[in-house]
Amino acid sequence: MPTVLITGTNRGLGLEMTRQYTDRGWSVIALNRSASPALDALREGRDIELHLADLTDDEALAKVAADLRGRTIDVLVNNAGTMGRKGFAEDGMKASGFGGFDREDWHAVWDINVCTPQRVAELFVDNVAAAENGRIVTLSSMLGSMKLNTVGGLYAYRASKAAVNAIMRSMGIDLASRGIIAIAMHPGWVKTDMGGPRADIEPEESIAGMIAVIDDLSPGDAGKCLAWNGEVLPW
Repeated sequence: MPTVLITGTNRGLGLEMTRQYTDRGWSVIALNRSASPALDALREGRDIELHLADLTDDEALAKVAADLRGRTIDVLVNNAGTMGRKGFAEDGMKASGFGGFDREDWHAVWDINVCTPQRVAELFVDNVAAAENGRIVTLSSMLGSMKLNTVGGLYAYRASKAAVNAIMRSMGIDLASRGIIAIAMHPGWVKTDMGGPRADIEPEESIAGMIAVIDDLSPGDAGKCLAWNGEVLPW
């Protein structure tokens, strides 16, 4: 039975990804800061193994990695992320806008959006390398594309996603020799707590598309930023 490790599965895209992978007969390792009633309900009758840890606590993450040492992980998905105290759903493009710099909030955004994907990948790389076609996927955003930025705003979030795109580019190069395809992925503008109710697509459509793209990855895709529909996003 193939196994996927997903961070941040207690709601939104992570919860829907957990649902769809288990519907396909996969085993899911859920790595969260906390549980939720929705996740607890989903776990009933499904192969979902929950590990709780603060995703910005390196010692806590290392303990989970030690508990999972020797387990094969076919796909690792860095899904957990944040837009900061004031997200797009509440403040639109004014969130983390020019003139509103908050060093503590920037640190929090970068810690979970940039540092955690790097650390999680390093801790579980041996598990993924043990798979026949190991993949590491980090959820990014079109908002991290400098070419596509024509409206400004969202400084902290944009910067964090541009940074994680650079990380995944290097990871795609560095891990190719271990048989791992590492990419960044844009889920689309999705109707979640983060994306807000005016977003373009439902979580079910986004996740179904992303899983199909992940299934079809080839070595030539390593280091790219791909959208949920397979489109290559420009840097």
